Amino acid sequence: MIGRLVHSADFQRLLSTPPWSRSAHFAVHHLPAAPSRPRPAGKQAARQELSTDDVNKSPQPVDDLSGRFWLGAVLPKRLARRAVTRNLLRRQIRAALQRHAGSLPGGLWVVRLRSGFARSDFVSAASEVLRAAARGELDAALGTAGRSASRPDRGARATGGHAP
Repeated sequence: MIGRLVHSADFQRLLSTPPWSRSAHFAVHHLPAAPSRPRPAGKQAARQELSTDDVNKSPQPVDDLSGRFWLGAVLPKRLARRAVTRNLLRRQIRAALQRHAGSLPGGLWVVRLRSGFARSDFVSAASEVLRAAARGELDAALGTAGRSASRPDRGARATGGHAP
């Protein structure tokens, strides 16, 4: 299952890390962590139950992130001016993570648009050509991330398709 990243603190944490992989237009960031929880405001903070409660409310151990993904996409308007294009890229990013979820470690994932697609090459805002180009780049970037995650020396992160 793929959840959505919604808190700006999670985006800031992820974007402060070096990218796992890059392509001509995208950068992929990952942290093996769960998303932060919002702070309860005012009266809700006083009503919270203690963490020492006897009832086990968590079905999984906190550190077990296998198979759990949270995805965020950063698509600046200055790089993708049309909403149609940003929505197409968002759908392609989500679909690419679903396709590669089996080879990727769980945790927080952000895919960032690094540079815009040239309007001279992709005249239509939501053309099949743009869709295919984005799909190919995302598959290559997430495939690189999956290969670097499965390596024994997992500490090294891939940049540009090869280990540093």
